[in-house]
Amino acid sequence: MAENKSNILLESGTNEIEVMCFSVGGESYGINVAKVQEIIMAEKVKPMPHAHPAVEGIFKPRESLITVINLAYYLFGQHQEIGEKDLFIITNFNRMTVAFRVESIEGISRISWEAIQKPDKTISNGDEGVATGIAQCDGKLVTVLDFEKIVAEIAPETTIQVSDVEKLGARALCDSPIVIAEDSVLLQRMIDDCLERAGFTHLINFSNGQEAWDHLHSIRNDSDLFDKVNLVITDIEMPKMDGHRLTKLIKDDQRLKHLPVIIFSSLIDEQMRVKGKELGADEQIAKPEIGRLVGLLDTLLDRFREERPKFDI
Repeated sequence: MAENKSNILLESGTNEIEVMCFSVGGESYGINVAKVQEIIMAEKVKPMPHAHPAVEGIFKPRESLITVINLAYYLFGQHQEIGEKDLFIITNFNRMTVAFRVESIEGISRISWEAIQKPDKTISNGDEGVATGIAQCDGKLVTVLDFEKIVAEIAPETTIQVSDVEKLGARALCDSPIVIAEDSVLLQRMIDDCLERAGFTHLINFSNGQEAWDHLHSIRNDSDLFDKVNLVITDIEMPKMDGHRLTKLIKDDQRLKHLPVIIFSSLIDEQMRVKGKELGADEQIAKPEIGRLVGLLDTLLDRFREERPKFDI
């Protein structure tokens, strides 16, 4: 049995998300449908020696080997009894395919990112929490999990690597002000560390698209606007306002539209590229590609400096 999400599409820039709700350990959790490739009945898994405790092993449903992560173990620190009706959520993000064992699928809800609240630090283990946010789906509170963080903790080599920047060698310092919208504290730290190592000294961080937009809107009429911001980097998945909506607002604004926008997200695939291009994004790259991000920053900032006199309106 398989369920494909290929026909679940959202109009670009509406600030909406499709949340697939599922249960683990009797609790309700959620995942962005954009990350889901398909749902299948759980199959027999081949254990892998010396793997992370939350990694059940691997299986081969077709031609490719897929790693299976036991969400119950990751979330609760102990293996739950494996049920005959368990399901695998096959995900695809950061150019990886990973399966997550869950108990059941509860349904899909379309909601606004504005309705997703970041959990209080007292219940989310501070900055180390694994929740993207708390959503209300069909009258039920659902914890939307940060699957990027889960995979990054289990397999650090699959996420942003400082070594990719170190390979670039010595670089000149760049004080161009860069606005970054990224809700994951872990990934925000990684991005900042890598960009600072690459010589970028003026990074302005916001934890979601709404905060970034509020900042940009507050300075849009300043005569020195382009002394305060030269470029925007945004994730897609964020509470309050997602990166597609942020991009649309920037590119629809008569002054802010001149700012280069890079979408830096784990969700970049051909479908997402089409959406981003429609909204006016200057570049779109998958989140592990930090070395490529540095190169794009160099190119777009150089272009911005050359064309900037045309912008002072």
